[in-house]
Amino acid sequence: MADPASATSNGNRAPVTQNTARDKTGTSAGFAPRGVPVITGVNRVGLFALYMKEVRRFLKVQTQTIWAPAFTTLLFLAIFTVALGREGREVLGVPFASFVAPGLIVMGMMQNAFANSSFSLLSGKMQGTIIDLLMPPLSPGELMTGILAAAITRAVAVGCTVALAMALWPGVSLSLAHGWAIIWFGLMGSLMLATLGLATSVWAEKFDHNAAITNFIIAPLSLLSGTFYVIENLDPAFQWVSRANPFFYVISGFRYGFLGQSDIGDGGAVLAAAGGLLALNVVLAAAVYALLRSGWKLKS
Repeated sequence: MADPASATSNGNRAPVTQNTARDKTGTSAGFAPRGVPVITGVNRVGLFALYMKEVRRFLKVQTQTIWAPAFTTLLFLAIFTVALGREGREVLGVPFASFVAPGLIVMGMMQNAFANSSFSLLSGKMQGTIIDLLMPPLSPGELMTGILAAAITRAVAVGCTVALAMALWPGVSLSLAHGWAIIWFGLMGSLMLATLGLATSVWAEKFDHNAAITNFIIAPLSLLSGTFYVIENLDPAFQWVSRANPFFYVISGFRYGFLGQSDIGDGGAVLAAAGGLLALNVVLAAAVYALLRSGWKLKS
């Protein structure tokens, strides 16, 4: 058989046969065989694109997503300082304003991490654009990583904004006692709420479902976690309830990073709490990954 690329004596090319246009697997030349992925390993380009999409989404409305939470947190500080911090009241050996400030910072971080990730998939389902997240060549792990990373980025931005405002607030001293605790508990708390937010985004079918989780679960756990008090002042039964609340360990551990002490206990207890939060986040991440992989309420 003549080579299809060779020319005949009169200058015309020989016709290309079906066999020469396809390889032995029946796949068109120049394309990967059927069933063989073109992208192997981690889709770094797609993952970064998803991350930047989520970051730009909340930066476009930063007045609502970053500055408004910082302003609300400062209102909490002003109200509780006026109500409970008069006459030089001290808690854990520091002025009340310095005691409550770290808890307010990390509480704002966690709530905004939840708000960011809980909106990601839900908005797509409500607006009919969920296909834009499901069709790109992103694995469930890459989809989850991009959304969680953006939520943590927003949490860090809110935390830095609130910390800067509180550092300038009269009567608040934010000295650094254990920098590792600030970073670890801040990230673990943000990751925990971002993962819970992503699970809520998968489960919710309308914004009312998302609001119900925020108002009846996230807000009570945040406010009843020792942000404004030490649990030693509570009844023993309520102390046990507080110690069963993972938010308590995030807030107390974060406070330990600034004050060098907390109502968790000594340094060993703080390290145990840090390890417990890591284990909890691993379990939550595995559960959310299984949800995304199954396509529950996303592909049906």
